[in-house]
Amino acid sequence: MSPKKEEHMTPLVRFTTSGLAGLVGWVIIHPVNTVSVRMNLLTLTHKSHLPSFIAYSTDIIQREGFNTLYKGLSAGLTRQLFYATSRLGLFETFRDMVAEYREVDFWTRLTCATVAGGLAAIISCPAEVSLVRMSNDNSLPSHQRHNYTGISNAAVRIAREEGIRTFWRGSTPFTYRAMVVGATQVATYDQFKVIFGGLGLHKDSLSNQFASSMSAGFVYSVLTMPFESAKNRMATQKHDPITNKLPYTGTAQTISYVIRNEGILTLWNGFAPYFLRSGGHSVFMFIALEQIRQFYYHM
Repeated sequence: MSPKKEEHMTPLVRFTTSGLAGLVGWVIIHPVNTVSVRMNLLTLTHKSHLPSFIAYSTDIIQREGFNTLYKGLSAGLTRQLFYATSRLGLFETFRDMVAEYREVDFWTRLTCATVAGGLAAIISCPAEVSLVRMSNDNSLPSHQRHNYTGISNAAVRIAREEGIRTFWRGSTPFTYRAMVVGATQVATYDQFKVIFGGLGLHKDSLSNQFASSMSAGFVYSVLTMPFESAKNRMATQKHDPITNKLPYTGTAQTISYVIRNEGILTLWNGFAPYFLRSGGHSVFMFIALEQIRQFYYHM
């Protein structure tokens, strides 16, 4: 996207194209997300001999059908509608506000992306909790399943049966993760475009966009996986039948508990599908964003 076009981009175009790009990326990558979440949660009951991504995906399809991989899609799209729209839209808005007073450098982008990511996470928490619950529901014993029929059903039942505050019970790790994602994905994407441009890949070419988004996706996957693990555990935890207390009370406590009882590498269990999801979504989202905006300005 050229600076001239960015200058004349209205808030409506900015936020709308950001949301559309997030939706396109998620439709493609949702099955990987389903497997990623379930493999991560599998570590709670299988401490060793975890299956490979392909083996686990094949097993899910054979036992539950291919459509299971798209269970929770409505929640995922709803989350992207709020998360991608606000995260990318707010980042560009904050960046341009700062640009009125000073030159925008990498650290400015980093700060704007971090704040935008945190705000976007808070806004999209209800959809995020619904997504995790719906993705993992079929992996539970039959007597523990909720059998959610859709995003509205899941949201209403969670609010009615567990209270509105349940939506934000795991918001701290999700927010921290989103802030890191904003810093390492959105801010670094532009930086990688410059780096790969210097290596001979034209800044606006598909090859540059692919390499830049995959590189940014890898960086933030490594850094955010512990927060993802903590978020999933907090979102699906149950009260202890004896003490009636929840095992996880916060991000630091959850991560510390896992390291102390299961080892630090447990925080990165299921990394391969998580990277496929994160890197893959980065590629499809950023390329879609660039192409949608180019199409708009050539209309």
